[in-house]
Amino acid sequence: MAKTEQGNGLEMRGSTEKLTDNGTASFHGSDPEVNGNGITEEIVVDKYGFTGGAQQSSRATAEEVPHEVLRHRESKWLEMLNSWDKWMAKKHKKVKERCQKGIPPSLRGRAWLYLTGGKVRREQNQGKFQALDDQPGDPKWVDIIERDLHRQFPFHEMFAARGGHGQQDLLRVLKAYTLHRPEEGYCQAQAPIAALLLMHMPAEDAFWVLVQICEKYLPGYYSTGLEAIQLDGEILNALLRRVSPVAHRHLKKHKLEPILYMTEWFMCAFSRTLPWASVLRVWDMFLCEGVKILFKVGLVLLKCMLGSQEKLKTCQGLYETMELLRAIQPQYMQESFLVREVIELDVSERDIEKEHHAQLKRWKESRGELHCKSPPRMHGAKAIMAAEPPSRQDLRQRPTIIVESPLASETDRGRVEDSKENRKTKEETEKKTSQEIVNPYLPPADPSPLLNHVSIQGSKESLSSAEHDTYL
Repeated sequence: MAKTEQGNGLEMRGSTEKLTDNGTASFHGSDPEVNGNGITEEIVVDKYGFTGGAQQSSRATAEEVPHEVLRHRESKWLEMLNSWDKWMAKKHKKVKERCQKGIPPSLRGRAWLYLTGGKVRREQNQGKFQALDDQPGDPKWVDIIERDLHRQFPFHEMFAARGGHGQQDLLRVLKAYTLHRPEEGYCQAQAPIAALLLMHMPAEDAFWVLVQICEKYLPGYYSTGLEAIQLDGEILNALLRRVSPVAHRHLKKHKLEPILYMTEWFMCAFSRTLPWASVLRVWDMFLCEGVKILFKVGLVLLKCMLGSQEKLKTCQGLYETMELLRAIQPQYMQESFLVREVIELDVSERDIEKEHHAQLKRWKESRGELHCKSPPRMHGAKAIMAAEPPSRQDLRQRPTIIVESPLASETDRGRVEDSKENRKTKEETEKKTSQEIVNPYLPPADPSPLLNHVSIQGSKESLSSAEHDTYL
């Protein structure tokens, strides 16, 4: 069902980096371990961090936003994030429009954290992730997760090295989720979701966004039996009847069940299907508007690939149709085309809920009650915030990384240390003489001791190219 991503054993340790003129980076490996053969090779990294593979962006498909426009969008998003509750309550339509235009890369991680409600969950559960992270975890799940780590975006610089920092954080996030929801455990399709999040945010934030996706956006998707994804497959099929009758008749004629072609699409939220530029744009809309976006992307792809008799001439059977849907033509996945088609397609939350009730009724008539009782699905950021209104305290932005300015002189450091030791004495003196304003933004005396111990573990193992993912 899933595509096989072949690993190349790339390791970035011991390499030097330079930026090229087209916004990519090239790494010159001088260590035989890096390239696997002792011959110096140049590894080109695109702006998303990919060194190759099917999802490496090409300049032809990625939409380039002018720098002036990007800076303007960043200022708008900063304004929204500073007053998030007010914008979501009174100007949600504008938030949705800005998500459709694309969240600025520099703020994407923070925006996703706010859209999903992960920021609120994190603030309301201070120390929870650290407590879970400190536990050893269920050996059964940990063993399965460890065997899956190297399959997640092996062509991305963050996950290329076996045992590197990216894979370590991925293990932490997925292990923590199995402890958070022991009755659900781990599902293989959660790994690419968590890996994508880690490309944009720290491990703790990625964990809480993963929790929100699994519990609010896609409840029941990763539970035993996959009943929720099967139900959504029937909903997709019913919606396709209206959107593209030709494609619907073709799939019905060849008895091609939705579960056979849409499982990876939906369970991985298209993160393993589309070019990366398109993945990010789809996720911007998905985390704002909810699962409706996944349905719309699926409908657009099915209509484009199977929506006319001319297109069906090359796939006269079930096997040929499956092969066609496994290799979507690039022009239909191109960022600007796909986003435009998704926005213009008229499918609402009401349409999805109506079909959900109809398909649930059919399910109970033919198969009985659902074995997995999932919480109700939330259709996007507005619904999540309305269900659990946050406090201003929960939405307050706090810096998570504090570093010492490299320009600070020894005199400055001494002054800061002196001010800390004699603060009380100085305050008493100031009261007696004249008041002085103390600069609260002076750099700290010493950088965090944690920074002195950060290291990226290299890998001497090559990535396996013979393993397949399956979600069934």
